[in-house]
Amino acid sequence: MKQFIQDLAETNGSQPTHLLQILRGVQSRYHYIPEAAIEQIAELLNISRTQIISVVEFYSFFHLTPRGQYELLISDSITDHMLGKHSITDYLSEKLNVAVGEVRHDGLVSLDNTSCTGMCDQGPAGLVNGYALTRLDRPRIDQIADLINHQKPLDLWPSELFQVADNIIKPGLLLNQPVNHGSSLQAAFARGLQETLTEIDKSGLRGRGGAGYNTAWKWHLCYEGPEENAFCDVATHGQPQRYVICNADEGEPGTFKDRVLLNSFAHQVFEGMTLCAAIIGAQQGFLYLRAEYLHLYEKLQSVLAERRSSGLLGDNILEKGLNFDIEICLGAGAYICGEESALIESLEGKMGIPRNRPPYPVTEGYLGKPTVVNNVETFMAAASIAVNGGDWFAGVGTEKSKGAKILSICGDCPRPGIYEYPFGTSIQSVLNDCGASDVLGVQIGGPSGTFISNKEFDRKLAFEDLATGGSFIVFNSSRNILDIVNNFTHFFAHESCGFCTPCRVGTSLLKKQLDKIIDGHGSAGDVVALEELCKLIKNHSHCGLGQTAANPVLTTLQRYPELYQSRLKEISYEPGFDLDGALETARRMAKRNDSGAHLAQVEEEL
Repeated sequence: MKQFIQDLAETNGSQPTHLLQILRGVQSRYHYIPEAAIEQIAELLNISRTQIISVVEFYSFFHLTPRGQYELLISDSITDHMLGKHSITDYLSEKLNVAVGEVRHDGLVSLDNTSCTGMCDQGPAGLVNGYALTRLDRPRIDQIADLINHQKPLDLWPSELFQVADNIIKPGLLLNQPVNHGSSLQAAFARGLQETLTEIDKSGLRGRGGAGYNTAWKWHLCYEGPEENAFCDVATHGQPQRYVICNADEGEPGTFKDRVLLNSFAHQVFEGMTLCAAIIGAQQGFLYLRAEYLHLYEKLQSVLAERRSSGLLGDNILEKGLNFDIEICLGAGAYICGEESALIESLEGKMGIPRNRPPYPVTEGYLGKPTVVNNVETFMAAASIAVNGGDWFAGVGTEKSKGAKILSICGDCPRPGIYEYPFGTSIQSVLNDCGASDVLGVQIGGPSGTFISNKEFDRKLAFEDLATGGSFIVFNSSRNILDIVNNFTHFFAHESCGFCTPCRVGTSLLKKQLDKIIDGHGSAGDVVALEELCKLIKNHSHCGLGQTAANPVLTTLQRYPELYQSRLKEISYEPGFDLDGALETARRMAKRNDSGAHLAQVEEEL
């Protein structure tokens, strides 16, 4: 073990910023992080044991106790539930003789649930030792169980078990016109870098991750930021140090379009990152790839190598004096790392806890230096705009929402997959295209977004109406809305980073209270208390996770109050749980973010 970890640390430059990558290597080799490994890593990286342990405990794909040689994780996303996830998991558990959440007695296999794996168009889905398994059914389960019981190495498993389809069904503005390798950079250098930034501004391109911040303005702020923050000592010989980060941590359930863009349009994404680097003066970029997309890692490394050999990455790119390279960093299973400052913390080898803002990453980002963070689709769009011009892009969409949006469509529709639409397209048009019928409602933007009923399908995809990072989940009339809300609420409680009291305690209280109502044990006052708790979490949480965690309850409570009322009984609260007292304590904690005795009291009650 000692030599392996020594080599692993040296490969990663013995840098604390590479702690996640080192821990990933250890987890992959030993199927947990042994105490001896923690001791050695602490010494090699000159960091404390407690820091390493806190990182291990933060990420769901790291473990302090042994898992199976075959680590099986089944996606717990609502779309997997709709496709029979429960029966598939039960059958898998029976075939492998291992309970969910357990390691088999011989240590060969472990089985557990995980959050959405980004395979919502081809579920039920799962992971084995980090690699995607799609379209799970009983014949595939039989095959997988046999391979595991015969201890076949993964590289000898049939390739069809790991096939991940793109399912691009309706390409539009971007997907129909991919740019040639290098053409964006050539166009930018020919036009002028600042003139190209002007074109991006003219295009009206806004961030495609959901928040919709103006892309050109973000790049401008990074370039024009305080120079004292942009300089590093001797390492850069007095040159300003800035960073470009591509956020490929699309953990929102129901979203998978970035997976497809990286699989089939990676050159254009990397070109967009390089274009940004040329404009802001960055020399280093990172692609933060979610752990569930491990199957893309080697392919993306090959694309980077190809770009280096073609003079599109590395030193003196296109002989224009631009020095820029990109490193791929894999996450370790944490939804919160989709938030840009949490992602930066993770890149630095820490727990992915969102930072206080301001300062914003454009002035103090990675290692305290000015940093641009954009998502996969945004960089791809920027590369196209550099070639085709701002007017080409701005000619599509609405006044406040320019261009097109790529959607991940899944759920109750015969044609799930990738669709691209001009902003301003109606929800009904989208439903017609994917073949959805007898639709009860649609979840726009994933659990953190908005549930709309079948009376709202004239609404539009646009920042001024229904903004979305790309998730579009269809539910037909056979679905139970409270089951959907329950799944989303449990998701947020599981994914809370635990930093702030309103979210950490509030999401657990919300989950417990909703379970109580759905199970038919609630009284009339419980719905009122549920709504009050939602507002408490929404208004006092530290970051976007807590601020949106109550959306599934609030948006459905507004549209379908009778569903909640129908589950109520005129009984007292469950013995041993004082909701009113817990809420009062939560209110006090929210006001002062007290993590002391009051918190312990509520968590003990939970």
